[in-house]
Amino acid sequence: MSIPSNLTKEHLLKAFDKIDQEGIPANGHSSTYDVEYEGNYYPPKLVVSYANLFANGNELDRSTFTGGKGTDAFKILKTEGFEIIEKKEEFASELLRFLDQSKTDNLSYGDYKKRYKGLKVKVSFGKGNQALIPWIAFLGPHDTVMDGIYPGYLLFKKQKKLILIYGKSETKKSKRKWDGENDLNTINSYFKENNLEKPRRYGDSFVYKAYDTDNLPTEEKLNRDLDKLIEVYKSLNSNSIPIDRLVTEDSVKFDYQTFKKNSKTAGLIFNNKLIVRFIASLCTKPFVILTGLSGSGKTKLAQAYAQWICKYDSQYCIVPVGADWTNKEPLLGYPNALDDNDYVNPENGVLNLIKDAMSNSDLPYFLILDEMNLSHVERYFAEFLSAMESDEDISLHNGHEEKNGVPPKITLPSNLFIIGTVNIDETTYMFSPKVLDRANTIEFRVSEKELEDFFNDFIPLNLNGLKGQGANMAQSFLDISRKKKAGFDENLKATLLKFFNELKKTGAEFGYRTASEISTLYYQLQTINDSLTEDEKLDIAIMQKLLPKLHGSRRKLCPVLITLGSFCIEKELNIETEVFENSDFDLSSKVVKYPLSLEKIKRMYKGAIDHGFASYAEA
Repeated sequence: MSIPSNLTKEHLLKAFDKIDQEGIPANGHSSTYDVEYEGNYYPPKLVVSYANLFANGNELDRSTFTGGKGTDAFKILKTEGFEIIEKKEEFASELLRFLDQSKTDNLSYGDYKKRYKGLKVKVSFGKGNQALIPWIAFLGPHDTVMDGIYPGYLLFKKQKKLILIYGKSETKKSKRKWDGENDLNTINSYFKENNLEKPRRYGDSFVYKAYDTDNLPTEEKLNRDLDKLIEVYKSLNSNSIPIDRLVTEDSVKFDYQTFKKNSKTAGLIFNNKLIVRFIASLCTKPFVILTGLSGSGKTKLAQAYAQWICKYDSQYCIVPVGADWTNKEPLLGYPNALDDNDYVNPENGVLNLIKDAMSNSDLPYFLILDEMNLSHVERYFAEFLSAMESDEDISLHNGHEEKNGVPPKITLPSNLFIIGTVNIDETTYMFSPKVLDRANTIEFRVSEKELEDFFNDFIPLNLNGLKGQGANMAQSFLDISRKKKAGFDENLKATLLKFFNELKKTGAEFGYRTASEISTLYYQLQTINDSLTEDEKLDIAIMQKLLPKLHGSRRKLCPVLITLGSFCIEKELNIETEVFENSDFDLSSKVVKYPLSLEKIKRMYKGAIDHGFASYAEA
């Protein structure tokens, strides 16, 4: 149903006033966004629905139109000058509403949050009659209220106690346990110590925090306590961090050298510049493609960095791409055609990873797509590519409520980093310029010296030794990735214009997006390693953002490659004979301005001469 076009600011103001006077009705609360007016926050769809009452005499049925970025409802509010803001994820307001409702005979729970911090939320006030002990439970994929462990709240109304619990199922004894249960205080013990009568139920669950309902702490304190307990619970799910680690490590400034040192100890040897390029690329745009020689460490670098900087195993996911992938379903699942209320979640964990990233903005998450081009990338990854550029949501199903814990839409959050590895052989597909243009592409090769160092300093591989070693730098890493600066000094402008005019001859010229991303990469390289020279930063930008656009026949490419090669040298040389055809030419000599790029251009030229065709990926 379309929203009538005659809604005005006056109608919207009357809607705000109606909400101020009557409050927000059941099922009227928003889940993700609020519209702000005079310091107060209102559900956007409810405001539009009420505005239609004053414009056309009836409330709009909120199930017949959608809210969210780019929808007609949001456009109306923005056009009239109202600001729409994303809700900060917190639970205290829900908890206070829960306490208020527990004083009534209202047993409904449908308008409470369905998920919090990536966990399912279950609320109960009793069945048929108001329960003596209403409760809230937060459940991960391993647990249910009937069989499992979970963080939660128990409200002992008679004792006026709200207890934040290490919960345990009563119906069935769970095989899962909280770590260190022998050292935790049960509700039975707490009641006895405080001269309260024995609790009727839930006595074997453990007390994390106990609050007097007549003297509750601040909302900030309530949120902080709950979030710490959920952090403990998630660490149990990933079997990585014991229960007594309640406080996160103090954040320290990001230092790529620490990762390099830890990687070497774990048996991984990467050169300094490759690590800097990889991390700076992630901070420029959270989509990086690693291509090159099979077995050169592409997947291992992605995996090692994710394990090193992540606190929990659940923060990263390595997914082998299937040759039969033709749409987004292998990554994001699909609605069950036989059951309208069901959604089939992919077993590889990608959808859960994205939902967790949306719920935990202070942690980095990594999706590693191994052998990304084993199928046509444009088919299964199209929605991701579009969402990266437009900031629009990815639609999952046509419902208005969650199906099996899956919302109608998801957003790719800024703390989600996608890394694709690529091998080029007869079993894979070529990347289109559309895909390469949306990523930073890093090529892996192994030099004779690097192979010799590997032989001499061989250490058995032990990636488990990297787990969580850089977790105290995660916040600093995220801060760098979010503080994107752009700008063009005279040297950068002149270099880009020179390459633009030459690439244009092959139809491989770049647009505003590429120029802007090069500028950001230039800045992030400086942030990660401030010892890089201007030419080194330009060399990396040319290699990762401009040369991947090149592909074509010998006749088309060779003249352009010769000119581009001349841009990489500070001395007048015959590029064909003295550089491209000279196997003894020293790429590390002082006359070479951009050695990375020149070496690649030289290989592409040789490929075009030998095979009549060349592309970035195959050279």
